[in-house]
Amino acid sequence: MSRSCLRRWKLHLLMAERGFHSSAQLSRRLRQTESEIVEMFKLPTSRAEPRTKTLALSRVSKQAHTTRKLDERFIRILKIFKWGPDAEKALEVLMLRVDSWLVREIMKTEIEITTKIQFFKWASKKKNFSHDSSTYMAFVNALEKSGLFGEMWRIIQEMVRNPNCLITQMELIEIIRVLGRAKMVSKACSIFYQIKARKCEPSAHVYNSMIIMLIQEGQYEKVHEIYNEMCNEGFCLPNEVTYNNLISVFAKLGRDNSAMRLFDEMLENQMKLNEKIYTNLISMHFKLGNVDKALSLFKHMKTQSCKPNVFTYTELIRGLGKVGRLEESYDYFIKMQHDGCKPDTIVMNNVINVLCKAGKSNEMIKTFNQMESMNCTPTVVTYNIIIKSLFESSNASESVRWFEKMKEKGIEPTSFTYSILIDGFCKNNKLEKAMMLLEEMDEKGLPFCLPAYCSLINALGKAKRYDTASELFQELRGNSGTGTGTATSRVYAVMIKHLGKAGKLNDALNLFEEMKKLGLEPNKYSYNAIMCGLVKFGQVDQSITVLRNMQESGCEPDINSYNIILNGLAKVGGPYKAMEMLSNMKKGSVKPDRVSYNTVVSAFSRDGKFEEAVRVLKEMNEMGFECDKISYNSVFESIGKVDDD
Repeated sequence: MSRSCLRRWKLHLLMAERGFHSSAQLSRRLRQTESEIVEMFKLPTSRAEPRTKTLALSRVSKQAHTTRKLDERFIRILKIFKWGPDAEKALEVLMLRVDSWLVREIMKTEIEITTKIQFFKWASKKKNFSHDSSTYMAFVNALEKSGLFGEMWRIIQEMVRNPNCLITQMELIEIIRVLGRAKMVSKACSIFYQIKARKCEPSAHVYNSMIIMLIQEGQYEKVHEIYNEMCNEGFCLPNEVTYNNLISVFAKLGRDNSAMRLFDEMLENQMKLNEKIYTNLISMHFKLGNVDKALSLFKHMKTQSCKPNVFTYTELIRGLGKVGRLEESYDYFIKMQHDGCKPDTIVMNNVINVLCKAGKSNEMIKTFNQMESMNCTPTVVTYNIIIKSLFESSNASESVRWFEKMKEKGIEPTSFTYSILIDGFCKNNKLEKAMMLLEEMDEKGLPFCLPAYCSLINALGKAKRYDTASELFQELRGNSGTGTGTATSRVYAVMIKHLGKAGKLNDALNLFEEMKKLGLEPNKYSYNAIMCGLVKFGQVDQSITVLRNMQESGCEPDINSYNIILNGLAKVGGPYKAMEMLSNMKKGSVKPDRVSYNTVVSAFSRDGKFEEAVRVLKEMNEMGFECDKISYNSVFESIGKVDDD
């Protein structure tokens, strides 16, 4: 718009406000200005068509076109002038009727949200017009799109309180979804119950919307509450969607009895069971270790003419692989293809992982090479599995070759990739290469990787390079991005263990206390490390106190915890003290293992008690533990001492 037009438009408004309509000349000028404004905002026409022809076609179109369409000239005015007297005057000039349709259309247009807010408020004050649920919902959607959640919540409340505003089931569903997306779950529940209180009986679709929203926000107990209301109040009965979502929730929570009860209800009510329900239940049973139940469900699935999909086979292959039933896992991969189900990259990654665990390196590489022909693109996860497997089979050079191959393919290594490589080199005693990789990882700006540091600190400690290990630990401790949690506690535990081995017991104890002050709950590794250090310095009573503290803090000791104390008692208190603890362990929840028995056998052997050593050795065999070199060497040592006597 030209500056002269703008001046004339503003002059027109000023004259209109001051009532200069009495002059005939001015009235003519006003009418002329109105014509100019209308002309200014006419839609563009083709250069090839004469102007008179376009105007004639426009008149014909107005007569013939029955569907309303918001005048683009008015949209332009709103974009330039926002909402105010100028836009209000244009509304009159263009003869646009203020009704629900107009409000909804303006809420949908690409104009500033402030203009929409001002227009909505102005429209609510107009005579012969009041907002209905459709205009409110259009405004709510506009506010959500702009991220104005506070104003959106205020408008929803206003809408619900309005006695003349009848909210439909579909609009209630939309309100629940909008508030769910805005993370206003408690407010969504509040609106749901307010609508219910008005004797509005929610449909199954409304209940399902509530259930889905609560699932997405992880409020699983509330899901169960809503389901019970749905069943008990009798407004509507759960449908397939309800059952599907509830089974998914119970499966995630590992509540197999509840999930299977709902499954049985579906069968009794002859409801249609889909592949998603079966897949969720199969996944649940694998996670709970109910492998046979998972496989039984898969068989049942086929009897119900429900075709397994790629997700179902993924759960079967992964689940069987995790429990070590590797041949069966691979068989399902073959069966999947015979059934016409096309594997995806995730399935192929799981199959490669299964082959890695089975030690079938050739088949692993062959399966990788098949991925391209199956339209499955290898990812960083694929390469990570192969690199880790090659390290575990002591083939470090081949691991490096695959790492380079991965980069050549344009796949960027992640922190986890570097962690695998660093750990692999540490276990192969190639510490300099591991250190170089840590530096490379830092240069690339990858996130701090706790497992990588843990592997390096542990390897350096084993190599008695305590100063370098301490430097790395200080670097890790000083990094603000490490956070807290089990991984950090594990690094502390590793450092405490090596400080103890280095004879720096006070430093180890100080680190243990520092850990607690930082709010890091010591885990079993930390406790075991500090007990190990105390035992090494002959402070067995203090180590027993640490064991009690460990139990009181809710951290369950493992077999290593008891074996550390047992070893200390065997050295300081003698074999009979060790035997007493072994007897107590047999009565407790943590049973002795081979190490426990060998410790007591060694204690009797050192004391020259051949008969007692043999008796413990015999009991060890009876408990199902095979004697190893340590066991026999201890007994031979005992025989030697008897001969010397």
